[in-house]
Amino acid sequence: MDDKKEIILLVFILVVFDVFIWWQVLFNGPNKNAELYFLDVGQGDAELVVLPGGVKILIDGGPNNQILNQLSSIFSPFNRYIDLVILSHPQKDHFAGLIDVLKRYQTGLFISNGQKEDTRSFSDLEKIIKENEIRTITLGEGDKISYQDNYLDILWPNKDLLLSNELNDTGLTIKLNTQGTSALFTADIDSKIEEELSKKDNLDIDILKVAHHGSKYSSSENFLINASPKIAVIEVGKNSYGHPTNEVLNRLASVGAQVFRTDQDGTIKLLINHSQINILKRK
Repeated sequence: MDDKKEIILLVFILVVFDVFIWWQVLFNGPNKNAELYFLDVGQGDAELVVLPGGVKILIDGGPNNQILNQLSSIFSPFNRYIDLVILSHPQKDHFAGLIDVLKRYQTGLFISNGQKEDTRSFSDLEKIIKENEIRTITLGEGDKISYQDNYLDILWPNKDLLLSNELNDTGLTIKLNTQGTSALFTADIDSKIEEELSKKDNLDIDILKVAHHGSKYSSSENFLINASPKIAVIEVGKNSYGHPTNEVLNRLASVGAQVFRTDQDGTIKLLINHSQINILKRK
């Protein structure tokens, strides 16, 4: 191919690319409403929050690279940036999938509670964070992340508990407030921590990410009465623990929560429009 033909071909490719980008901007631009995804990643946790304006927040990444298929089905092929990646606590069913996420997607900031796990998998996560020069920050009870009128309150853990070796009960527990709707992400906390949260005056929520995949040691009656969720999502896959337990399912039913499970319903998408919640299943 001579130089002239090469230039013509390059211009054509650039024009096509430009048209695609402007089509995305004009017809698929930044979302006006908040979107919450509870991703089907098997026996593990992974939630994606897309705030109005397109800010993307990923909370946990599940036990393996299954999360990549989920994100690819949500993001456009040219969307390779996640603003915040949050690790609730360093257990493999929450962090292992983040290794591949951080390899594929540019990340603005990595947030955790500062705890580590002495395993090769967690070392791999730390390595990719370092290699990609991703900024990191440690957060805990009382901290807040805000973007315009949207904010995330870190309700747990407190600094004293972080000094222990406990992992489940030091998971970052996050309350999202967006467009008049609130959601609580509870990691793997148990009833002792739920009791502490029940003492707070801002616990009332619309959406609950059910703690610890529906373990009978979480989702206590008193906590659910105080939280009074309208929608409860259990992120669970094939397991030998009996998750979700009948005790938890019954307690959720007793407070009138509409229950969804990723093992039965697939990925759950909640579209929030000024306090109105539309529920979409993506199985």
